Amino acid sequence: MTRFDQGLPAYDELPVLDGLNMPHAWDFFGREDNLGSINFLTPSRVKSAASLVHSGEMVNLSLPFDEPAPPLFGREAYTHDVFSLDRNTLDDRVDSLYMQASSQWDGLRHIRAREFGYFTGITEDFRPGRGRLGIEHWVEHGIAGCGVLLDVAAYFAASNRIYEPLKTTTIMADDLEATAEYQGVSVEPGDLLCIHFGWIDAYRSLSAEQRATYVTNVSHAGLEGSAAMTKRLWDWHVAAVLCDNTAVEVVPGDPAIGSLHRRMIPLLGMAFGEMFDFSVLREKLRTRGSWRFMFTAAPLHVPGAIGSPANVMAIL
Repeated sequence: MTRFDQGLPAYDELPVLDGLNMPHAWDFFGREDNLGSINFLTPSRVKSAASLVHSGEMVNLSLPFDEPAPPLFGREAYTHDVFSLDRNTLDDRVDSLYMQASSQWDGLRHIRAREFGYFTGITEDFRPGRGRLGIEHWVEHGIAGCGVLLDVAAYFAASNRIYEPLKTTTIMADDLEATAEYQGVSVEPGDLLCIHFGWIDAYRSLSAEQRATYVTNVSHAGLEGSAAMTKRLWDWHVAAVLCDNTAVEVVPGDPAIGSLHRRMIPLLGMAFGEMFDFSVLREKLRTRGSWRFMFTAAPLHVPGAIGSPANVMAIL
């Protein structure tokens, strides 16, 4: 057992950062910590997750690098070249690969809490290469554990509530709890919380012309950026929040309410994942009658990276 297996503080028990008036977990994790919520993936929890493997079937949860297309948020499309080293040997090269352009992890270098700094209070700027909060720390620790899928889109449909994945629809903390209750599943400490909004299927249903228009004005369903949502997610003590939309939270957000990215990544060390593809997984879990599964991921081992392609797999 480690100290992250029990006795975890509630959100309201965390100290408040002077100047921001928001709770932080810098001292709970330790001022030299580089993992944040990934610390909750303890050996005992990983071992327990292995018991969820029954058939051994593997389900890919990552989009290909060329989706979304065209790329979102002003990014360039990557290029892939194949070339010969000699008459019998090929090699290849990828250029203009944005680490967060497709299914991806938001690392702890991604967001700063204004002048108060990045996670654990680091105020200096980061440069490429190994150092504090780089994605390499998650890689070296490893990401594996119990995934739990909350199908928000299915819950809204069953409740006969208006819901459009590609429009600004705010999911409240109560909605997440109601989704879990509807599915008959609980969210446990150390879980990798996967949330299906239906964004990927809705996006893929667009024509090429509609996608070109959508990329100029992105909007979609997502979590509210509020203190109430932050409290709900922290008090579950999940190891990560992973969604099938572009930003975890609703887009566009409401500046008057705030941003989950700014509340949770720099202040709480929460791992976020975006554009994870749960389309196939949700059907297999529904058929199996269980929403829990073994989750594995291997971010690219790029020292100092801000984020990384996801490289995510469910094992059933």
